[in-house]
Amino acid sequence: MSVHALKTSSTLRSKVSPEEWQARVDLAACYRLMDLYGMTDLIANHISVRVPGEHDAFLINAYGLLYEEITASSLLKIDHEGNILAKPDFGPGLDYGPNRAGFVIHSAIHMAKPDVGCVIHTHTWAGMAVSTMECGLLPNTQTSMRFAHISYHDYEGVVIDTALRQALVNDLGDNNALILRNHGLLVACATIPEAFNAMHRLELSCKTQIAAMSCNTKLIDLPADVVEATYQNYQPKVRRPFGVLDWPALLRKLDRIDPSFRD
Repeated sequence: MSVHALKTSSTLRSKVSPEEWQARVDLAACYRLMDLYGMTDLIANHISVRVPGEHDAFLINAYGLLYEEITASSLLKIDHEGNILAKPDFGPGLDYGPNRAGFVIHSAIHMAKPDVGCVIHTHTWAGMAVSTMECGLLPNTQTSMRFAHISYHDYEGVVIDTALRQALVNDLGDNNALILRNHGLLVACATIPEAFNAMHRLELSCKTQIAAMSCNTKLIDLPADVVEATYQNYQPKVRRPFGVLDWPALLRKLDRIDPSFRD
């Protein structure tokens, strides 16, 4: 059954706060954009957003939908213990719920970091490739220097045990980007626009590194003070939040392509 036929699509908006509905629209847009820019893994991976005004609830995708299918009404609302607070009727035989690893990873960050509104986790080819490199992400382009202080989390198996949440949070620390060794990428930011911008640039940094390392030539190492100064120029205290200008333009792009994410 197509997700576009959800029975709740015409009524859910009237049952939630305007703030939650806007969060749903923006999150659905983020899923569509991740698909549009080639950062998906079939039905795997997840993006979550904290429900405005509800400190212990967040929205996340239903495990079984492609990112290109996700709409504002199709998102699941769950709490930090994994209880489903709201879900649509997906149709006969399609009782989709949250992905277990998605719940564990995202709940860990939302529980520990009240300033984080949105978390994105990916399994892209570029992100997974860099996650296997002992050198990690090299800060040798202006874009990658934005992530000069990126965090790392060693692989401990599929993240389905809530006992793994604390180590994940500890390794993320005060940074907003994390490379999950032998696994993939993660960003944790204040807003959806900021998180999408961060993941887009982190993905670009990984692709650029792989391309440069594939050329079989010596790479240029930059002085540590230049890297640090560039990193500081990307911090919130010296500029407007990332995504502020990007997001309206990206929504216009989606509306031209397929506005059904708003349903």
